[in-house]
Amino acid sequence: MGYAYKISDQHGLYYVTFTIKDWVDIFTRNEYRFTVTNSLNHCIKEKGLEVYAWVLMTNHLHAILSSSKDDLSNIIRDFKKFTSTQIIEAIEQNGKESRSSGYCGC
Repeated sequence: MGYAYKISDQHGLYYVTFTIKDWVDIFTRNEYRFTVTNSLNHCIKEKGLEVYAWVLMTNHLHAILSSSKDDLSNIIRDFKKFTSTQIIEAIEQNGKESRSSGYCGC
């Protein structure tokens, strides 16, 4: 469940954190990291997202964001929905995530 933080100025500058449920180390795999970066790049190009800084950790993303076009709340909502759906589908197809037993990260 999300926190009650609100974006009051839709074109202001915000420090945001996106976390993975139960802090699972999803982003130890390149394919899931690429999903995040591809989604960010899409939002930059198509939705007017401005990214000033970001760091992707093994189980969360920190970013400093604003928007020059669409409402930042809408961009974040779309980013989270699309990215999470893509990662879940990839996990289901691959049958792998970082906690899966029997996987060798060789």
